[in-house]
Amino acid sequence: MRQGAQLDLKVTPMKGARIAVLGIALAAGGAAAYLASSSEAPPPPTQPVVQIQTEEVLVASSDIGIGQSISPQTLRWQIWPSAAMASGSFVRKKERPNAVEQIAGSIARTPFSAGEPIREAKLIKADGSGYLAAVLPAGMRAISTPISPETGAGGFILPNDRVDVLLIRAQKTNASDVYSSETILSNVRVLAIDQTVEEKNGQRVVVGKIATLALNSRNSETLALATRLGTLALALRSLADAKNADTEEIDSTSLGARENVNIVRFGHSVPTVK
Repeated sequence: MRQGAQLDLKVTPMKGARIAVLGIALAAGGAAAYLASSSEAPPPPTQPVVQIQTEEVLVASSDIGIGQSISPQTLRWQIWPSAAMASGSFVRKKERPNAVEQIAGSIARTPFSAGEPIREAKLIKADGSGYLAAVLPAGMRAISTPISPETGAGGFILPNDRVDVLLIRAQKTNASDVYSSETILSNVRVLAIDQTVEEKNGQRVVVGKIATLALNSRNSETLALATRLGTLALALRSLADAKNADTEEIDSTSLGARENVNIVRFGHSVPTVK
């Protein structure tokens, strides 16, 4: 080639094809990048962290049975959400830091599960008395009567059930013995069977020899007399019936016809039949 001569550049068909392929590839890559960037959703906005207000409340550190005395070992403080607290029913540490010592010695009227908040409405200060004396309402008496599987609903009567008390008597005649039965007390609360005051370890049957009932003074006298007149049996009441008014009623004209026996209807004495 001579100096100063014009350079003649020629594009061969092979080079043109390469350039075309390269251009197509670049165009395709750009389109893919555009589509990928446009399909990406924007990141969600950051949610603010909610701060939950908590307090320390007094709970049972282990299961507490009905009638059990509360000790410091059965209580502990636990963090609890403030919004889940019933107003005035929980024992808060910031209000009563010495609550463990104050509550120790109380008796549980109802059972507590481990981790359940302590409510003082479910506790009784016995002041040295036993459980039954502590839980009996004012004016009520705890009186016991002998029972057997035959006279105690086969052992299916549990403490806190409601029962009717039946009196079965035998009257001798010249021909034969005549038996009669009558309901002398209705809707009576069972306090205990023998010395069992609650269901234990899932036990649904308490076969005992003594049932302790809650009665007022006059009905206690009548029950004591009835044990000398014949055989007593307890009839278990339905749970639906037991939710009705707490009424102990003596409805027995034949028993009331005897001297020194008081008939009590809805808590009031009525004249006896003579």
